[in-house]
Order: sequence, then C-alpha cells, then structure tokens
Amino acid sequence: MMPVGEVINMIVAETIRQQIGNKALFMMGAKDLRGDDNSLTFNIGRNSFGVNVIQIKLNSMDLYDVTFYRLRKLELTEKSKAEGVYFDMLHAIIEKNTGMYLSL
Repeated sequence: MMPVGEVINMIVAETIRQQIGNKALFMMGAKDLRGDDNSLTFNIGRNSFGVNVIQIKLNSMDLYDVTFYRLRKLELTEKSKAEGVYFDMLHAIIEKNTGMYLSL
C-alpha cells in the first residue's frame, strides 16, 4: 500500500497508452487500465489465443517488454512474452500474440 501523500509517477504509463493509441485500445476492448512508475497493464476482450491481460513494461534499455497473460479463476498464466520491443512495433506484437487486428 502506498503511504499517504506519495504520488506515483505515471509519465511512463501515459506514454505507453498514447503510443498504442485510443483507437487500438478500443479495438482490443481494453479496460481496467492500470499503471505504475514503469509499466501499463490492461485487460482485453476475447480472442483466439486466450489472452486477456497485457502488461507492457519499460526495461533498462529504454525498450518495452510485453507479456501476455490469461487470467482465469484467480490464476494468472503467462502465455507468451516479447522482450526488447520498440514502440513502433507494439501493434504488430500485440496482433501476433492475440490474433486481434488493431487497424482498419
């Protein structure tokens, strides 16, 4: 739990959200967006790969590590992971690991 008066730096989480884009988040059915000082995590709609949680974390090389999970009955299972992803590759990585199209 966070002490009273402490503010979390949400710059990284907001930057990730902007790089993905509102349209892509809408097309995935993203909801429950949660951020911390170096990551963004959100739930997505049904897809053929069984992924329903995505976590995008900024690593020490200023690149992203994207982890795809399945959450079912309070059990979190890692389905796949992509490390060292540039921001302009986020859509392609998400499309590859969820089977969802993020552009028209």
